[in-house]
Amino acid sequence: MPQFDFQHVFWPQLIWLAIFFAILYFGVVQMTLPKLGKVVTAREDQVAGDLAQAETAKAEADRLKADYDVGVAAAQDAARASLAQARTAAAAATEAKLADSNAALDAKAAAAQQAIEASRTSALAEIESVAAEAATEIVEKLTGRRPAPADAEAAARAALA
Repeated sequence: MPQFDFQHVFWPQLIWLAIFFAILYFGVVQMTLPKLGKVVTAREDQVAGDLAQAETAKAEADRLKADYDVGVAAAQDAARASLAQARTAAAAATEAKLADSNAALDAKAAAAQQAIEASRTSALAEIESVAAEAATEIVEKLTGRRPAPADAEAAARAALA
């Protein structure tokens, strides 16, 4: 085999190897490296642009979040103020209804007290007349004669007192 005959073909094979290596190396370097460099540069530019865009978007999102938080806080404060106002209005309405109810109850209590006083006066008058009759009958049974009506009333009042 001639490939393994190293005495006669070693030097020419090395020269052809060097020639083909040089052709391939410079051909690849001259053709491929500029394209590869352009791709790498374009990719780096795209990544840098994407990073800048992401930072801008993050700053905008942070600003929107801060605005949202301020809006939420303002809405919560407005809701608290509205709730406090509603509670105050409800308390005032309740107090007004309570005052009206108390006035009505006081009027009913006064009317009931007057009715009680009238009933008491009427009962006392009836008791006095019954006591006068009873005193008249007692005196009549004890003495055998009926006393005068004025004396019977005076005796009944004295007995009640």
